[in-house]
Amino acid sequence: MEDFYGQVQRPKYDCLLFDLDDTLYPLSAGLAEAVRQNIEDYMVQRLGIEKSIINDLGNLLYKNYGTTMAGLRAIGYDFDYDEYHSFVHGRLPYENLKPDPVLRSLLLSLPFRKVIFTNADKIHATKVLSRLGLEGCFEGIICFETLNPVHKNAASDDEDDIEFVGSKPLTSSNSGIFDIIGHFAQPNPGTTLPKTPIVCKPSVDAIEKALKIANINPHRTLFFEDSVRNIQAGKRVGLHTVLVGKSQRVKGADYAFESIHNIKEAIPELSEADKLAEVNYNSGVPVETSVTA
Repeated sequence: MEDFYGQVQRPKYDCLLFDLDDTLYPLSAGLAEAVRQNIEDYMVQRLGIEKSIINDLGNLLYKNYGTTMAGLRAIGYDFDYDEYHSFVHGRLPYENLKPDPVLRSLLLSLPFRKVIFTNADKIHATKVLSRLGLEGCFEGIICFETLNPVHKNAASDDEDDIEFVGSKPLTSSNSGIFDIIGHFAQPNPGTTLPKTPIVCKPSVDAIEKALKIANINPHRTLFFEDSVRNIQAGKRVGLHTVLVGKSQRVKGADYAFESIHNIKEAIPELSEADKLAEVNYNSGVPVETSVTA
């Protein structure tokens, strides 16, 4: 594409940043519901939390910390990250995910850097991409291990953690567990929520760290997400945003469409970029092939 003076115009975007779950495949695949159930089972079976409070506790942790896992660590539960991910993702109905040759062809046709950015662990991410037949479509994966490279399990390793009461399963009645349900039921102005050592979306710090690791300019990047709060956090750091799975735009979303297959139809700039494939617009410092740490 040329401008009025016959000069080649630089495309609007350099990079397409994709969330993984419920973005590259539909929510109807059922993995999200299975993850929710597995997290609840982990809380009861491995952490000894009373089943009667699981729903309220899980909702508060997810709302205030981005993920239930981050919230559990914040309020005082100590556990191995790999073991948690193995439990939560080990029994998912991956067979519900089928190869998507249409999406594969679409992604490969777009002359941009393409990177995955997920809160999930690397094993889950690679398994999902394999099931969808999307191997080789992305230059790298920013995942849990990327943003949390050191598995910290001892209180002395986490400067921002509240004090832990050892590594054995703890119940909600332990004095070492912050009572987040009680905190919101009867707010005390002098009490603040404890911090989490886990870095994850929708934290602005997490998004900025991911962009830095992958050498991504947010102002020239299109961010695809199914989560409204992640979209809004991305907008705060300067990303162009696309809400996937919804037809109506919300605050913070520049675009919205039902399916990831609608990329070109919803965003004309991407179709125009096909004409610019021969232009070397990615001449900056390249990122490493893998950003999964």
